[in-house]
Amino acid sequence: MRTTLLIAAALPLACLSLAGCGSTQDLKPAPGASLPVAPRGATATPTPAELLTPSVQARPTRSNELLTQSKPRKPDEFDLPPQ
Repeated sequence: MRTTLLIAAALPLACLSLAGCGSTQDLKPAPGASLPVAPRGATATPTPAELLTPSVQARPTRSNELLTQSKPRKPDEFDLPPQ
C-alpha cells in the first residue's frame, strides 16, 4: 500500500521533470560539421530555420468552407444490403 502511494506520488513528479528537459536554444550543426550543401538551383545554403520550416506542399492550408458546394452522392453499385 505504501509503495503504491509512493509510486503514485513520484510518477507525476518524474513526468514533470522530464517535460522540462527540452532545449530552448537555436539549433546549430554539430562541432566539426557544416550545414547541408545548397540544393541544385538555389542561390544560397538554407539556414537551419529555413530547413525546419515546412513548405506549402508539406503542410497545405485548410479550407474552412468544406460544405459550400455539396452535391448529392451518386448511387454506389457496391453498397449492397447484408445477406
